[in-house]
Amino acid sequence: MNTVIYMDYGRENVISDKIQSILNEQINKEFYSAYLYLAISAYFDEIGLKGFSNWARVQAREEVDHGMILFDYIIERQGSVNLTPITSPEARYGSPLEVFELIYSHEKYVTESINGVANMTDEECDLATRYFINWYISEQVEEESNVDDIIKKLKMFGADKASLYHIDKELLTRAYKPHTYNA
Repeated sequence: MNTVIYMDYGRENVISDKIQSILNEQINKEFYSAYLYLAISAYFDEIGLKGFSNWARVQAREEVDHGMILFDYIIERQGSVNLTPITSPEARYGSPLEVFELIYSHEKYVTESINGVANMTDEECDLATRYFINWYISEQVEEESNVDDIIKKLKMFGADKASLYHIDKELLTRAYKPHTYNA
């Protein structure tokens, strides 16, 4: 008779269940953001704004990076990743200005969510995760600022097609650079 012995090495989560749960929720929000930006990219492709499409596609890749950084952090802290279904984003959009106002609203929602994570780390006295999440806080300031700059340009030039063409050309130059967590 063969007996299988399972060894329990006493591995316990280094992060609390509350922190693990809120980080898993954030992973879902980051991947949803990627879906949203891909839907927006497809929309801009459909209406012939290749630069706007490129901007959104690059943003989608960055959002996947953000999700994966959280994914890796949970594993590094000996937690469990719990992937949940991602909601489908809206597929119909309006003018470029309306789309970027939607994006700005979404980024503010993500900022609020990240701030919720930060608050939870304070409540749980998890200084390591608080230090980690500060990178996301800084990232969100940059994200909101970049979108706000595009909104200002779109508002300044209105529906002027020549100006829209120039903004489109400018956004076409955006290149993807992998995001990594730098402590």
